[in-house]
Amino acid sequence: MAYYSVLEVTPTNQDWVPDYIGPANALVAKYGGQYLARTTSHERLEGSGEEPALRIVIQWPSAEAAKGFMSDPEYVPHLKARTAGSISHHSLIEGKDDLA
Repeated sequence: MAYYSVLEVTPTNQDWVPDYIGPANALVAKYGGQYLARTTSHERLEGSGEEPALRIVIQWPSAEAAKGFMSDPEYVPHLKARTAGSISHHSLIEGKDDLA
């Protein structure tokens, strides 16, 4: 069953960005992840609140793959830099329909 990381990221500074993209791309691929969307082109259709600068959706082959990525020793310093230099929210969603 697929799992999806859904992230909302608003950088508070750009210092971490150049050193983040390459390693994050490589590690997402290492864990079988695939970026489905990484974009500043988004529109809120319902609800209110501040819009994040960037929305990201990553498909994973399993929850373990997503969690492995997040805890990979090569990723941890980049994660710390991202969270220190942005307002970030990250949810892991199981690809199933509980209401069907």
